[in-house]
Amino acid sequence: MKVRLTSMAAAFALAAGSAQALDDVTLQLKWVTQAQFAGYYVALENGYFEEEGLNVTIRPGGPDIAPPQVIAGGGADVIVEWMPAALAAREQGLPLVNIAQPFVRSGMMLTCLADTGITGPEDFRGRTLGVWFFGNEYPFLSWMSTLGIPTDGGEDGVEVLRQGFNVDPLLQRQADCISTMTYNEYWQVIDAGISEDELVTFKYEDQGVATLEDGLYVLEDRLEDSEFVDKMARFVRASMRGWRWAEENPEEAADIVLDYDETGAQTEAHQVRMMGEIALLTEGSSGVLDVEAYQRTVETLLGGGSDPVITREPEGAWTHAVTDAAFD
Repeated sequence: MKVRLTSMAAAFALAAGSAQALDDVTLQLKWVTQAQFAGYYVALENGYFEEEGLNVTIRPGGPDIAPPQVIAGGGADVIVEWMPAALAAREQGLPLVNIAQPFVRSGMMLTCLADTGITGPEDFRGRTLGVWFFGNEYPFLSWMSTLGIPTDGGEDGVEVLRQGFNVDPLLQRQADCISTMTYNEYWQVIDAGISEDELVTFKYEDQGVATLEDGLYVLEDRLEDSEFVDKMARFVRASMRGWRWAEENPEEAADIVLDYDETGAQTEAHQVRMMGEIALLTEGSSGVLDVEAYQRTVETLLGGGSDPVITREPEGAWTHAVTDAAFD
């Protein structure tokens, strides 16, 4: 499919005499090629970016790739990042700005083995919990601070296991609970042979500590350039068109993602299921950041007791300039 459409696009460009050069945009993803980013791959595959005059390069992420570091080093124009990590980076001196928010709900949760006896957050004390780092730890640390549970071990605290991006600690009983996403690792546990009634899950949304996840971020000084703002407006408009198509055509969207997965590590069944779960997180999103959801995220991060994720109210951490230009 990719080859056919790319060839058609090339033929069209030749027929048009390449009258207008496309503007280059590099997008750095937060993780590897998967349905979590289907909207961008759909926009690329279906020609939505090209229709907006853009030549978009999508760079997959991975366990050793931190999107804020990539954009700081000039390796991307725009990144996909979770808001806690973006705000923490901003407070530490990297001026990231949210320009759009395709994901309006959180997919993050803790998944525990039921036979541990854990039935509620009050049972976390004295337990070992698997936590992702590289910026993914911030929502967890904020939640524990809100509960008043130390994260340095002991009977009254929790022992934090630095979890790799897999579910091995739960399967091997190295941890009582692990970090999972509703659209990915949870189903890896199920596929490993553990039934849903053998698990207890705690969605961050249900615990009142959900923070905004996959948003689009750029460096603040670039927004001073009206041409860059226009380019990002076209990028966001095409991306949201891709997300709508992916929601309406989940199986086809999963196939497109698989076409771009150069590792060959993904399976069709997993990607189709993931796309269905992702659609629940993007459903109803216009791409425009909800200021109330932003403020809830900030309050959650600030309310982290003696060790908050951020220590002061951010200033200039978001803008509607791009989405206003994209959709007005």
